[in-house]
Amino acid sequence: MRLRSSTDFGLRALMRLAGEPKRVFSTNEMAREMGISRNHLTKVVQALANGEMIVTRRGTGGGFALARAAEDITLGEVVRLLESDQVLVECFRPDGGACTLTPTCRLKGRLTAAREAFLRELDRTTVAECAYPARNGASGVSLEA
Repeated sequence: MRLRSSTDFGLRALMRLAGEPKRVFSTNEMAREMGISRNHLTKVVQALANGEMIVTRRGTGGGFALARAAEDITLGEVVRLLESDQVLVECFRPDGGACTLTPTCRLKGRLTAAREAFLRELDRTTVAECAYPARNGASGVSLEA
């Protein structure tokens, strides 16, 4: 199973936040640190905020931070959120797709089971277990400020 780059960015952002859970990161800072587009990261941040994994603040000292403890967010939860509109194969589409094998296919059930096993495995690991350590000399705004 291949995850989209936005899911990769979301996982990395959460792992970075977990390394300094009391800190607020700006989108510019995080994008620069991760070497990715700020615009792409902004979309990911919005999705994570909609999923109540992070909180965002506008204005001076604004940015984003974890909405809850990293120990309470599993990798499976993140992948489900960020991949919710992606289908593994054609027949998984809400409209059934254009698969000509659908009426007699024996593959769909096995692929469903494999996807669920993949997500169950990711549910066994929290973002805290994958936290990036704080960077030396890192600056930023504390949530306690």
